[in-house]
Amino acid sequence: MRIVSKKDDEIVVLALPSEDIPKGGYLVIDDTSVNKEMVVQVYDETYLDSSSFLDEIVRDEVIKSSAPSTENDPLQISALSYMLMDMRFLKCKIRGTFQDGHFIPISTWLPSRTSSKIRLVKVNELYSKILGRTDLNVAIGTTTDGQPYHISLNNLDGQLNIITGKKESGKSHLSKILVSKLVENGAYVIVFDINNEYAGIVKKTDGSETAISRKFLRMKPSENLIFSLEYIGKRTLVNVLQNVLDTPGVTLREFIRIIDDLQSKGCLTIKELGEAIQNWKCNEFVRDALFTRYYSLLSSKLFSDDLEDTFDVEKVLRQFHEGLALVIQLGNTSPLTRKIVVEALLNKLCDLLESGRIPPIFLFAEEAHLYLRDTYWDDIVTRMRHYGVFTTFITNQPDAIPNGIYRQADNIFLYNFVNTNDLEMVSRASTVDVETIKSLVRTLPPRHCLIIGKVAASMPTLVKVASLDFQAMGETKRFFKNRLAVVMH
Repeated sequence: MRIVSKKDDEIVVLALPSEDIPKGGYLVIDDTSVNKEMVVQVYDETYLDSSSFLDEIVRDEVIKSSAPSTENDPLQISALSYMLMDMRFLKCKIRGTFQDGHFIPISTWLPSRTSSKIRLVKVNELYSKILGRTDLNVAIGTTTDGQPYHISLNNLDGQLNIITGKKESGKSHLSKILVSKLVENGAYVIVFDINNEYAGIVKKTDGSETAISRKFLRMKPSENLIFSLEYIGKRTLVNVLQNVLDTPGVTLREFIRIIDDLQSKGCLTIKELGEAIQNWKCNEFVRDALFTRYYSLLSSKLFSDDLEDTFDVEKVLRQFHEGLALVIQLGNTSPLTRKIVVEALLNKLCDLLESGRIPPIFLFAEEAHLYLRDTYWDDIVTRMRHYGVFTTFITNQPDAIPNGIYRQADNIFLYNFVNTNDLEMVSRASTVDVETIKSLVRTLPPRHCLIIGKVAASMPTLVKVASLDFQAMGETKRFFKNRLAVVMH
């Protein structure tokens, strides 16, 4: 391999047909004259583009078609010509430099064309040189060179993560692996499960229990996920009224007065709230608005005065002191109920984290745009992040996530996208160049992703995600598959 040219952050390398260099693979350009090594990533490849080669290809095809049996080439000139035709230009992006044993993620020098030696480097070798020894490593798949691919859970801790790709590409597959690995290592994980598919992580494919089966709790709104007004408190209740139920300012002020009055009497319950509204001295239209919001709370069936049946985050975490996967099943609930659950739960978590009463929480949000209000995006990456809510968004609609979220994301797990607008949306906001994302992501098969960010040592890596050793669930239900099974029986 030889260096052909350099422009900005791109280097073009000439490679022989026999040199098998995969797209997404890494090359090290070793220039011994300056004792430096440049790390570049192959993002695309093309043939040598020359008019003489094109003339030769046309001439060869004409000769073969007109006189296929008269081929006589004792000097093997045609073989040499064919090899030249098959030589490739590898388009590479510069990722950094090794100098004096240290990795610098920028490059301001130009390697020699004549004295530099170029070699293919395995991803794991590259990581070990950049990161050194890491702990809390978990395997999530294999690299393009067939080696196990590990990430450190420390690089998910305190970070903002995004898993995105078109439907059925394997996003939730990876999400379940990450949830399982975090809980195995003692983390507390809350999952907003929009498709009711995470229950399978407690059962292996053979039906036996997984390692986290005793660290799993499934909650369903209005069944076993019910709140008391006293527990969620005034601030959370006011936020639900304001942000979810769109309570006007005048009505909200009366609500706050009623809540303050009930709290002073020590009787903030859903029953007492209704009676207080009935007897409250206020404008008739305001009273109607108060009752409208009150009945919305009642119809959600999320609130109860029976304290034994209500949900208590602190109590739950004390019961699961070695880690927990708390799965909130939102699949069969109404949009209003979903929004109330999320608003109430996130507000309560922030209150508890702010006062240091619970440990930090990893939050996995499937299709968050369906239930998160717009202003929550900023809250999650600023206020909640500082309190200890570390979020992973999973979506097949990258444009549903604001640009500001992408720009602050620490890790992106990018699955296949074909749509140009989707690719540009992610590439504009990520730390990786547009050319790499467009070239590598377009051709990704299912369950393969491009990993970008701290978990990949800021070295974009193609990974085939491992098969699940637990029940996947969440597969697309098909009409004809079920019908065929019935007919065969």
